[in-house]
Amino acid sequence: MHQTILIYDFGSQYTQLIARRIREMNVYCEIHPWNSIGEETPNCMGVILSGSPFSVRDESSPKPNLSAIKTKLPLLGICYGAQLLAQTYGGEVKASNTREYGRAMLEVGSDNGILSGLNYPTQVWMSHGDSISQLPPNAKGICSTEAVVYAGFQFEGEQTYGVQFHPEVYHSTDGMQVLKNFVLTCCGCVGDWSPGVFVEESVADLKAKIGNDSVILGLSGGVDSSVAAMLLHKAIGDRLHCIFVDNGLLRKDEFQQVLDSYQHMGLNIKGVDASERFYDALTGKSDPEAKRKAIGKVFIEVFDEESSKVEHAAWLGQGTIYPDVIESISATGGPSQTIKSHHNVGGLPDYMKLKVVEPLRALFKDEVRRIGRAMDMDPALLERHPFPGPGLGIRILGEVTPEKVRILQEADHIFVQGLKDHGLYNTVWQAGVILLPVQSVGVMGDERTYENAVALRAVTSTDGMTADWCHLPYEFLAEISNKIINQVKGINRVTYDISSKPPATIEWE
Repeated sequence: MHQTILIYDFGSQYTQLIARRIREMNVYCEIHPWNSIGEETPNCMGVILSGSPFSVRDESSPKPNLSAIKTKLPLLGICYGAQLLAQTYGGEVKASNTREYGRAMLEVGSDNGILSGLNYPTQVWMSHGDSISQLPPNAKGICSTEAVVYAGFQFEGEQTYGVQFHPEVYHSTDGMQVLKNFVLTCCGCVGDWSPGVFVEESVADLKAKIGNDSVILGLSGGVDSSVAAMLLHKAIGDRLHCIFVDNGLLRKDEFQQVLDSYQHMGLNIKGVDASERFYDALTGKSDPEAKRKAIGKVFIEVFDEESSKVEHAAWLGQGTIYPDVIESISATGGPSQTIKSHHNVGGLPDYMKLKVVEPLRALFKDEVRRIGRAMDMDPALLERHPFPGPGLGIRILGEVTPEKVRILQEADHIFVQGLKDHGLYNTVWQAGVILLPVQSVGVMGDERTYENAVALRAVTSTDGMTADWCHLPYEFLAEISNKIINQVKGINRVTYDISSKPPATIEWE
């Protein structure tokens, strides 16, 4: 068991970012719901209380009993967490006359504890409408801004701190130093949780867990399932049976390319061309949710048929990663709204009696890539853009037909290959083309055309939760537009999507 930092989540949009910053120090950490404070966790070295959309002044806001951790472990409250500490132990929190959202400057601060090594003034990121107006009797202020007197405080004689700014956010210039001071110095963590150690320990754990059984894994060609497959392969070799289903909605030539790349990695893989079954299931369906559910249903049917051919299969391998685990738990006790369903999320039918093994469930996406690099996996595979499970089925707005898939595959190939040829691919988090249910008038030669319009979509992001549209060079966009119109029969108009998330999602459906 590695030294662990526990993060208690009060519903902040930044909670996962706290964890990722700590993992960057090679320190293991876990996110737990706020209502689990006090439960035993082996090797816990310190605790962080996250921010929250709530106000501590609200009667319905989370107010756990902190006595199980305060004074017993180093403790850092961030934003709501700081205000909770202050209010719980005799301080006062009031609505601010001057609210702080966005950049602010720490003007003065101590040069010890969690603020050791900072250069003042230093920029921090604020996001609060309340402020601590009075500290608890045994606490002292350690930093301030022009608008907030108690931007940070410490309980005297304790390793208990609170800051009203967000050190985990990139815009806090010295935020990483603050977190390092807490995690490495106050908590005494040594930073021994590295990719190489994770691979070694995971392989040993998988061997012990699976024993002599076989594992079935549905490969998608993406980063998560590929890295999960390699970990399992290292543990059990050919007893890992990988199945790659061609749903007819992959990118141009992707089915064969992915099969070839996996076989070069030594994986035991079977490719199944089920494209006609998916096309049949999608006939007449134009609603996005109906299409997703149809794709998911056929995927399960095909996967079940192929799985039944594998002898001694007792386990289902999945590429589940830590954000999936976190988001399956409602940190604030309320249900989350379904934005869109995922084609392979929700479990298998009861008649598939398989236990689940998820070797990546403790990792964030960037850590998955680091693990892949530690296993010397092909960089081209590890740096692949995310691609939706339903594939081009949700990039064709309206009913899906083989002809529409052909048109979109050609346009998508020109766009993605163009990004690679111009050295832009790795500056983009995700890119693709959307076939619109719109025909427009055009002129080609001396003839009038009435053909399809497409939208190019390229975004930058760290985790897909938020995204900004990419400012691709005009010359590049002009070249891609010209190639698509000239080379793809059926398209006479190309547009570029300049919407960010939120409010727009990355995919159109």
